[in-house]
Amino acid sequence: MQLRKVTAASAAVLALALTATACGSDKKDGGSDDSGSGKITIGIKIDQPGLGLKTPDGKFTGFDVDVATYVAKELGYDAKDIVFKETKSADRETAIERGDVKFIAASYSINDERLQKVDFAGPYLLAHQDILVRADDDSIKSPEDLNSKKLCSVAGSTSAQNVKDKLAPKAQLQTYGGYSECLTGLENKVIDALTTDDDILAGYASQKEFQGKFKLAGFKMTNENYGIGLKKGDADLKKKINDALTKMVSDGSWDKAVKDNFGPANYKNEPAPKIGNVVK
Repeated sequence: MQLRKVTAASAAVLALALTATACGSDKKDGGSDDSGSGKITIGIKIDQPGLGLKTPDGKFTGFDVDVATYVAKELGYDAKDIVFKETKSADRETAIERGDVKFIAASYSINDERLQKVDFAGPYLLAHQDILVRADDDSIKSPEDLNSKKLCSVAGSTSAQNVKDKLAPKAQLQTYGGYSECLTGLENKVIDALTTDDDILAGYASQKEFQGKFKLAGFKMTNENYGIGLKKGDADLKKKINDALTKMVSDGSWDKAVKDNFGPANYKNEPAPKIGNVVK
């Protein structure tokens, strides 16, 4: 009898220890939400000046970062409770489905294909697809001039494929891992043009080391409605995020974030879109 009591007690202690270890592990990695850790993990880009950029001192800056921080605050999280996690274009749906992040604010355009896998709150910004070329290159005056040109975009982005499918079928697509790599290729004349959304391109072109080297062509080839991606079917979270975005616009925080992040690039942004109004 005494042996049984010791064994049962030991088992209880062991179970308690395992539970504590598991909880401690969740707290250590931040988790994707507030379950047990008091943290929230948000997916962003870390290489997009003006939108989502990780600076050398480890800070995160940009319009998407400001939007994500505002939304998180409305969800009950202080800035110190936010864990920003890099999510590259090709990994966004997987990160949401797997629960690696609570939501994603990373120049994430709403489209029918993505809506099959994830839900979106917003939109919170309307951008347009454009191209960036070298400042001394006057050979590309229209999207059709991209035929036979080397056109760069990143893995997981639909921008370059849109151009090839609809405007310049003979364009030579060059797919890189990130926009910074495309920019280096453009500067070194390995590629002829970089295509993505105009706000992203403006952010790159405005960096001190690149000022005067590149220019935007000014082609409004598509409408890109930026939304906040979240797990499909989470209607409660979607409503809370939409409410936060609505408040951000109404209290002036949205306009301030636009000015703070895009002002130096002289980016001509569209007015704040209405929640649920996806411009085709």
